[in-house]
Amino acid sequence: MTVPTVEQDVRFGEPGAGPTPWRETVRVLETAELFWISSARADGRPHVTPLPAVWHENRLHFCTGPTEQKAVNVDQNPRIALTTGCNTWNEGLDVVVEGIAVRIESDTELSALADLWRSKYDGAWDFAVADGMFHDSASSAMVFEVAPVKVLAFAKGPFAQTRYRF
Repeated sequence: MTVPTVEQDVRFGEPGAGPTPWRETVRVLETAELFWISSARADGRPHVTPLPAVWHENRLHFCTGPTEQKAVNVDQNPRIALTTGCNTWNEGLDVVVEGIAVRIESDTELSALADLWRSKYDGAWDFAVADGMFHDSASSAMVFEVAPVKVLAFAKGPFAQTRYRF
């Protein structure tokens, strides 16, 4: 991935705060344990739910059971946002990734992602791979990747809003 175009909206920040460097935003995406996925139901109502995700090869990856609401929503409208950050108002960095969810079905790619999930979450998410899906002892999950179209970083203390376009 090339370095994105960086824009700062000074209306939403403190004078002199400056844009958040892309490498700092990537660090948050790589280390965050929990993300919130926002999708839309067929009737337009929003659906937001937490999930773990993995940043790999400049894409954010998440998984979901085929009958879960987010999977149903993505099937009808793959435009989503994934959000992560912290719950403090005056320190930290919140990040929003907007893009299109694309299903990964290659067992080779899924095996690499399963290894990343296992490593990142210290074995708490331990998936086997077969038939284009993740599997554990209780269920199966489809895996999606989201190549960012737009990323927003909200720095707090000092406050700054940075937009990255790809």
